[in-house]
Amino acid sequence: MKQHPESSKLTESPKTWLITGVAGFIGSNLLEELLKSGQRIIGLDNFSTGHRHNLDDIREQIGDNAWNLFALLEGDIRNLDDCQKACEGVDYVLHQAALGSVPRSIDNPIATNQSNIDGFLNMLVAARDAKVKRFVYAASSYTYGDHPGLPKKEGIIGKPMSPYAVTKYANELYADIFARTYGMECIGLRYFNVFGRRQDPHGAYAAVIPRWIGELLEDRTPTINGDGETSRDFCYIDNALQANLLSATTKNIKALNQVFNVAVGERTSLNKLFITIQEELGKYHKNIKHIKPVYGPFRPGDVKHSLADITKANTLLGYDPVYNVKRGMEETVSWFIDNG
Repeated sequence: MKQHPESSKLTESPKTWLITGVAGFIGSNLLEELLKSGQRIIGLDNFSTGHRHNLDDIREQIGDNAWNLFALLEGDIRNLDDCQKACEGVDYVLHQAALGSVPRSIDNPIATNQSNIDGFLNMLVAARDAKVKRFVYAASSYTYGDHPGLPKKEGIIGKPMSPYAVTKYANELYADIFARTYGMECIGLRYFNVFGRRQDPHGAYAAVIPRWIGELLEDRTPTINGDGETSRDFCYIDNALQANLLSATTKNIKALNQVFNVAVGERTSLNKLFITIQEELGKYHKNIKHIKPVYGPFRPGDVKHSLADITKANTLLGYDPVYNVKRGMEETVSWFIDNG
C-alpha cells in the first residue's frame, strides 16, 4: 500500500489518534496508514466483528518499531468507562466501530441500536470530556433512505428503510447537537459501499464483494440478490482513508460539523460488478470464468440504486478519489490472492 500524501504530511507533527473498531476492515487500514506516518495510535475493539489477524498482518507489514506506537485497548463502546479510558490524551478520534449490515439490523435491531446509537453517544460524551480536537465518524449512504433522486446530495434525504439506517441517521443528529451545544468539531463520512483489502469474506452478513471473491475462489456459486440491475457507488478503501485523513486535519472551518459523501461518483450494477470480479479472478484461475451466478430475492431494506455526488467533499475537503471500481478491484483481488 502506497502512503497517502495526506498522511505523509503528518510526520512533521505526530499526534495521538483513537481508532474505534481498529481490528475491523476500515479501522485496520487506518491503523496501518497512520502507523506508517509515525503517529501514536490507541485502538479500541471488542472483536465482535473485527479480527486479531488483521492486527497481526499490520505488525508484520510495518515492523516492530512502528508497531510500538500502537496501544490496543480491548473494550466496548457500549461501556462508557472504556470510551473514556480510550479518549484520554487523544487529539483525533476516528470512530469506525459499529454493527454494520442492513440484514443484521433487521434480524437484531436491539443489538444494532446498542452499538450504533448507545455506543456512539458514549463515544461523543467521552470525546467531549477529554477535549479531543476533532471527532470524525463513519456515517452511511443508507441515510438517504427512500429518496429516489440521483445522484445523492448531502442535504436531501428520505425516510430510513432499515433499523441500521435509523441508527446512522441518529449518529448525524447527535454529532450535530454535540457540535452546537458543546463546541465539538465533528465530521461525518457517508460511506458508499467501501471495499478492499482485509474485508471479511465470511459470515452471514459479509459484504457482497468479499463474499463473491471468497465463493469464486472456493469454486462455489455466488448469489445475486434481485435481478442484478441494482446499482451501487462502490468505493475502494484508499479513497475512504483519504477522506478520513482530510477530515481530521482540514483547516477549512466551513468543513467542520458537516457530513460528506465518500464515494467515486460512478454507478455499477451488481451484474457488472460480478463480471468485473470474475474477470480479475480469472487472471489467476481460468476455471472461475465459467462459474455462473444464481439469482435470489431482493433484500428487504435495500435501496434499488445509489450514486453519490462528491462535489461537497471535493470543494470543502479537497477529496479527490484516485481509485475507480476497476482499479480498486485489481488491488482487492490481488490482495485476496496473496492472502488466501
